[in-house]
This record gives sequence, C-alpha cells and structure tokens, in this order.
Amino acid sequence: MLLTITTTAPPASDLGFLLHKHPDRVQAFGQSFGTAHVFYPEAGEDRCTAALLLDVDPVALVRTRGKGTPDFSLGQYVNDRPYAASSLLASAMAGTFRTAMRGRCDARPELPGRALPLEIVLPALPCRGGPDQAERFFAPLGWRVDAAPVPLDPEFPEWGDSRYVTLRLTGEARLADALNQLYVLLPVLDEAKHYWIAPDEVDKLIRAGEGWLADHPDRAAITRRYLANRRSLVRAALGRLADADGAPEDELDRDPLDEEPPVTDPTAAGPGGAAGDEEARAAPPPAPLAERRIRAVLETLHAERARRVIDLGCGTGKLVARLKQDDRFEKIVGVDVSYRAVQIAHRRGLPDPYGSDREPRVEIHQSALTYTDERFRGYDAAVLMEVVEHVDPPRLGAVERVVFGDARPQVVIVTTPNAEYNVRYEGLAPGAMRHSDHRFEWTRAEFEEWAGRVAAGFGYRVRYVPVGDDDPEVGAPTQMGVFTKEAE
Repeated sequence: MLLTITTTAPPASDLGFLLHKHPDRVQAFGQSFGTAHVFYPEAGEDRCTAALLLDVDPVALVRTRGKGTPDFSLGQYVNDRPYAASSLLASAMAGTFRTAMRGRCDARPELPGRALPLEIVLPALPCRGGPDQAERFFAPLGWRVDAAPVPLDPEFPEWGDSRYVTLRLTGEARLADALNQLYVLLPVLDEAKHYWIAPDEVDKLIRAGEGWLADHPDRAAITRRYLANRRSLVRAALGRLADADGAPEDELDRDPLDEEPPVTDPTAAGPGGAAGDEEARAAPPPAPLAERRIRAVLETLHAERARRVIDLGCGTGKLVARLKQDDRFEKIVGVDVSYRAVQIAHRRGLPDPYGSDREPRVEIHQSALTYTDERFRGYDAAVLMEVVEHVDPPRLGAVERVVFGDARPQVVIVTTPNAEYNVRYEGLAPGAMRHSDHRFEWTRAEFEEWAGRVAAGFGYRVRYVPVGDDDPEVGAPTQMGVFTKEAE
C-alpha cells in the first residue's frame, strides 16, 4: 500500500526536515506486520514528494488476526490488507512519522507551524460509503477532495464499483495536522482495525484529533467508527472532546442534528415495492446539511458576483476555507468573538502567508458583532451562517446596526434553523432546540417578520431560500435570507 505527500512551497525539499527523513536516502522501518519504506520520487526546490510504501508480510499479518474474526479462516489466505490503505498504514505512519505528527522539528523549529500547499494521494483506500463518505469527512477540514471509485473489474463495467476509492487531497495545512487527520480517518473510512480496540485508543484519538476533531461536524460518527462502536470508550472520548470544545457532553454524544433525518415514509423509498427499495439502497447518501448550507451560500455569492467577502461569526473557518479554494474571491475575511476558534483557524493555515509588502488575500480576526468595527467595512458581501440564533435577543438590535447600518455591504446572507422542522428529528424533545447555545430558533413566519423589518429599516430588499429538503408540511431544515442593498 502506498501514500504520497507532495508540496510545492519553496524550498520544497524542506519536506525532508519536517518528516525527519533525508530525501537522498531510502529508509526501511520494521513493523510487526511487515516493513515500511520511505523514499522521495522527486526532491527539488520547487516540488518535493515523499512516499511511504508499506510491504505487508502475509504470515506476520495472520498472527495479528484474532480467531474471533468472522472471516478468520478465509482471511488467512484472501484479504486486501497488503494492498489497501487501512489501519495498517495508519500504524506505520505513527511509527515512521512520529516526530512529524507531533509537530516537532529541532533542526528547523519554524517549519512545523507553517501551512504548506499539500497534495496527498492514496491509490487504494477502503471507503465504506463511497466517495461521498470521503468528501463528508475530509472536506470540512479544508481539503479539496477527489475520490474516484475503483471498478470491480475494468473489463466488466456492468459489475459496478468496488468499495475502494483512489483518494487525492489538495489544500493548505500544517503537515502535522494532515498526518494526524489521515491517522484517524483511514481506519474510520475502512471501519476496521487490525488490532484489538483497547482503552488507550481513546488517548490516541484525542491526541491525534487535537485542534480539529472537536469542531468537526461529524465528530460523533468519526469517534464511533474509530472506536468500533464500543459504547464505554465512545462515551469517554466524546466527554473529553466536549471538555476540549467547551460544549456539553450530550451535544457530542449523538450525531449532529443538522443532518437530514432518515426517511420513515415507506412510499418515499420509491415506487415498485422491492425494486424501489433496491433503488433507494443503491442511491448515494445525501450530503450533510452543513455541506448543503455551505454550497447554498457559495452559489448565492457567485450569483451576486461578490468578490470581497467577510464571514461574520466564522467559527474555526469552515466557510472561509471553502472560499479560499475559489479564485473568484479576491478578499476573504473571517471574524469570530471566540479567541479559541480564531486560534484553531490560524492553526489550520487559513490566513495567507504573504509578507507586509502585499495585502493577504485571507485574514482571520477576533471581534464582536455587537460593536462597530471599521474592519467590517468595504466588502461586497457579508455572511452570517448559523450565527443570529446564538445572539441574546436584547442584543440582536446591536448586531443589526453593526452589519446593516455601519458595515453596509451590498449583500448580506443570513442562515438560521427553521424551528418548525425540529419535529422531524428523532430524539429531540418537543420544544427543544438543536444546540444548547441557541438563544432562540425561529419559525419561517418569525424569520420573515424579522428579516422584513430589518430590510425595510436599513434600505435592503430580501428574498428567502430554503436549504435542505423542503418538507411540504414544515419547510426546509435551514432558512436563508439574502439581503440586497437598494440603490442609494
């Protein structure tokens, strides 16, 4: 199995310092199940690629498989472990790139903190859930995800695709963050490990997930998959993630509520009885609501031809990261009141690394939306994505004056939960809100009353866009208002 990591940040050969592996050498590292080889197919000033090739010893691999494994007898002779990236590769990474994963470089201490342009390729990755699952787990971390399904047999296309994908990730990140994300998500996508899940796996997950897992929209699903659904370990991990995130434990102990709820109407699976069921099972799962919300915002910004965008209440920078990937946006700024969120966004490498002689294209600032700030002015569009419901109602007027009265961008995009849709979420008590920090959640009529009043009061017109599946009875899970400034 093979993993390649490429950077083009000059001097690109500094990748050797970060990995603590000299580009001019081929090195081998023994593992309990084979040998890990590290080498550099290319190592120049403009481009450098490091490769980790894991040569699995089938005999040693058999010794690591427990007799309780369902396919133990057959698995001794037929399995994909020598060829497909899995927990074996994750373990080899931990042993081979241990110092790099900890973000240390004694020879060049300034390097680990830099975000680098990276391209990571895994030719064969077991991915239960297909390409959409890879997109779901990696895209929120700021990666551009290209997951191409591998056919069962190219000679027989009618057989369809296998459960493997060729994964290519491109983006800017600290190398340590990229390695730790791979370490966690490789076995998560495979939903299998080659060793027994012991309690110390919780420590490994928390250590590798520092700075990104607590803020991931699918943190609960990732934790459950990583810990093989062992309930006591899952609860322990989610509790520690809650402490790290400053959120209550029960918010992390379930899948996020901004996912589409399962279809319970038997007629919705498709006509034709069993055939319809078969078609529904073959259909890919819908994108998470958080992703659909980001796509809706991006589509609106493109339609409005916005070039300079400010994300007010940016959190750890998920939307900013997506804006950064699009060359149509000339200036991108994220603002959040949380110092911790801003620090995480900086660690993810969102600000541009340009010097003082050039204005950075992407910036992240700490500021409150209830006070005027000259840094909020001069933008084509402002986005408040899932922000207003976190504001105490008596302070909402201050936010209105700051955004619509002082900053006054040409376009303001506001998204917020639709309270009517909450009845579609299983396990959510009547009258309860989707997040413990929400101060309110509006019905469609309440949102339109607020938006109409704000638009009229500050010289804007507003239109409404449903985000997510539009339920005929209760509407879409997210409601979006697009405010456009009237001609002055």
